[in-house]
Amino acid sequence: MDLKNLFSQPDKNQSRENAPKDSPLKSLEIDLKLYNDSMKEVAVEIMVEGISTYPIFIAHQHQIAIGELILDKDELNASWSIHASTFEEFVEYGIILPEKKELFLKNFKKPDQFMCLFVVVPEGANFVFYPYD
Repeated sequence: MDLKNLFSQPDKNQSRENAPKDSPLKSLEIDLKLYNDSMKEVAVEIMVEGISTYPIFIAHQHQIAIGELILDKDELNASWSIHASTFEEFVEYGIILPEKKELFLKNFKKPDQFMCLFVVVPEGANFVFYPYD
């Protein structure tokens, strides 16, 4: 699923007062444009160093205990922080269940063309693939 599909699109016939609030994912898209080169560089490094063939980035606005912080929203005056992790760490932490490993890998997009994001919001978390520029 692409990130753009998760944004709520206002109904053109809806009045301004009843319009849905902007999704926090719009601010994530803005930050991803800023972070694009750094994230791609980290993904390539994870693959070239043999750490994993499946880099995963965690996008969040709070504290998390998985992966390694690579882009801090407070230091960068942004809305989202990014941690770098791997498929293997997600399996180890039980985020990807053993019976879902094959399905996840089958749907994993080319990591040199798409960043795999685990987007954490108050309502929950989900995997999203977003193209590098």
